[in-house]
Amino acid sequence: MGSSGAVKLACVMVICMVVAAPAAVEATITCGQVASAVNPCLDYLKKGGVVPPGCCSGIKSLNSAASTTADRQAACKCLKTFSSSISGINLGLASGLPAKCGVSVPYKISPNTDCSKVT
Repeated sequence: MGSSGAVKLACVMVICMVVAAPAAVEATITCGQVASAVNPCLDYLKKGGVVPPGCCSGIKSLNSAASTTADRQAACKCLKTFSSSISGINLGLASGLPAKCGVSVPYKISPNTDCSKVT
């Protein structure tokens, strides 16, 4: 194969990689979305009491948006970061919040959760 054959082969390989790249699943959920969803929950997570309706709306919309494994892992990582970075959060209340809002999540909301194992 001459140098022009090698160039053509290289071009074909690059085209194949570009076409195949979108097949890789990437998360579409951002930590900004997660923060917006859980922001109405912060008072409850610190003080307890009654879960505000806006909190459950955010939890439900976040759960609906996390439709792929990559999205659920991204949301898990964001929740894990938030739960450990905001002082005064009651982790027991945080882990029970999805159930209080009638939502089932495939992981425990905790700083100890291994988000890479979330499916």
